[in-house]
Amino acid sequence: MSTLEFELTAEPRNQLGKGENRRLRRAGKVPAIIYGGSTGPTPITLNHHEVLRRLEHEAFYSHVLNVQIGGKTERAILKDIHRHPAKPVVMHMDLQRVDQSHKIHIRVPLHFINEAIAPGVKTGGGRVSHLLSSIDVECLADNLPEYLEVDLSTLEMGQTIHVSNLKMPEGVSARAVKDDLPVVTIEMPRVAEAEPAAPAAAAPAASKKA
Repeated sequence: MSTLEFELTAEPRNQLGKGENRRLRRAGKVPAIIYGGSTGPTPITLNHHEVLRRLEHEAFYSHVLNVQIGGKTERAILKDIHRHPAKPVVMHMDLQRVDQSHKIHIRVPLHFINEAIAPGVKTGGGRVSHLLSSIDVECLADNLPEYLEVDLSTLEMGQTIHVSNLKMPEGVSARAVKDDLPVVTIEMPRVAEAEPAAPAAAAPAASKKA
């Protein structure tokens, strides 16, 4: 469990619709909604500059957030984010309320350690291939890890670490164990095919003497 905390300052919004959302974005606001729990969905607005600063942190995407709405704090996780396809603009965010009595489902990033000393790399000359960068986990909000470590210190050439091999913190379980997806492997680097030699230039023809 991480000691990091993220706060977002939100304001309730009553006006809805595409036109209102465009107006909010021009004013530097992000239209958003917070839902879940015993309370109905609540449309809110967030400060765009604050949101962009928070999104720079990897942990923000897999953290329980403290959302301040009109003097009241609600705990939530980021469930969805819509970005502009060509501009650094957040178009909309979905936040889901959490509480300690209900488990949450969320993607947690993977951090790979000891790659340089993995036998398949150090002595085998292999190349590490990352197949997943995050996985879905299920846990109570207070047990949510900031990230999961994947230790490659004993990984040999040709070996693969699967989801079922990951060491999970207490109270946390991976949701993709039944599929047992591969996470990382060490493989032999591909040897570039030698380019065919260029044909030798033809020798100039000997000139005939008059």
